[in-house]
Amino acid sequence: MSTSTETIELSIVMPCLNEAETLAVCIDKAQRYLARSGVVGEVVIADNGSNDGSQEIARAHGARVVDVPAKGYGSALMGGIDAARGEYVIMGDADDSYDFSQLDPFVERLRAGDQLVMGNRFQGGIAEGAMPPLHKYLGNPVLSWIGRALFRSPIGDFHCGLRGFDRRAILDLHLQTTGMEFASEVVVKSTLGGLRVSEVPTTLSKDGRSRPPHLRSWRDGWRHLRFLLIFSPRWLFLIPGATAFFLGLLGTIFLAIGPIEIGGLGLDTISQVYLAALCVVGYQSVIFAILTKIYAQHEGFRIPRSRNFERLERRISLESGALAGLALFLVGLVIAIWQFAAWAALGFGALDLAPTLRISVPATLLMILGAQTIMSGMFLGVLNVGLRRER
Repeated sequence: MSTSTETIELSIVMPCLNEAETLAVCIDKAQRYLARSGVVGEVVIADNGSNDGSQEIARAHGARVVDVPAKGYGSALMGGIDAARGEYVIMGDADDSYDFSQLDPFVERLRAGDQLVMGNRFQGGIAEGAMPPLHKYLGNPVLSWIGRALFRSPIGDFHCGLRGFDRRAILDLHLQTTGMEFASEVVVKSTLGGLRVSEVPTTLSKDGRSRPPHLRSWRDGWRHLRFLLIFSPRWLFLIPGATAFFLGLLGTIFLAIGPIEIGGLGLDTISQVYLAALCVVGYQSVIFAILTKIYAQHEGFRIPRSRNFERLERRISLESGALAGLALFLVGLVIAIWQFAAWAALGFGALDLAPTLRISVPATLLMILGAQTIMSGMFLGVLNVGLRRER
């Protein structure tokens, strides 16, 4: 433990919600590490509303308790990090699944200049029964792979609960998530922010609690995935959507002229219908990518920006979206009215199906795209109204 006159180098922060069974052993291990290593530090318990006496146990074992009223794993940790006095912070769960007496690799990397040091349970070892098979073989590997692929992160275990970091560098990232996705946010924002990131092998033991963990596999897994999607609209939605949109649009236009044969494959009106559908789905994906990125920026998520996107964002508004969408819709409507007039001139009799479809499909496509553009512009207007109201 440190004295009030010493400069604290390390704060060991543990989020806590009714961890009376395991909290004392975790604190004692952390205190033993500080005594053995000579590191000047403190143990901070970020209590998230425990009603089992966890706060008294923490104080009795020499920890400093910080009450965090806002609920959630991320909220508790941010409350503890904000209150920490150390230059470095090592955070870990208070369920005795991590050994707080063996923090030397983390401190060594932090002292060497790394700003985020992640534990890797797949390198250090996972004890039998310490991680459910769903998490071990599906959840953690898949979500970590998605994170590495989308953000070019070197981290192999995105969700390890034991990690250390430079406190000031992490605070400067303005972390905002309140739930379990906080674990992903730390890694993603650190990578995007250019922080020096590394990982060390970490052993995961079976936790010592008799009750079920707070983690809910599918709910919290989805929250992690949702967070990753918000931060990667370009690769998941924009590029695939733009490809689908242009393929569908060009195919629809060319087939409006007449049937096409490609290497013995004949394309006609039925293909045109499916290509128009592909165009609609692609266009919706592009709009979703743009709106997602704008929403993320408005909510304070620091996503890398480009000059092209900044120029586009300045030009997009409810009014511009409504005008562009109305123009597309009117062009399609004029074609539809022209077709209706031609049908009326024939006495509303039977029509030649193929030539009629070649024109009606593009007209319908234009009206659908126009309506989508108008509604997307309105949604953007809702985002902007919400932003002004908050500020």
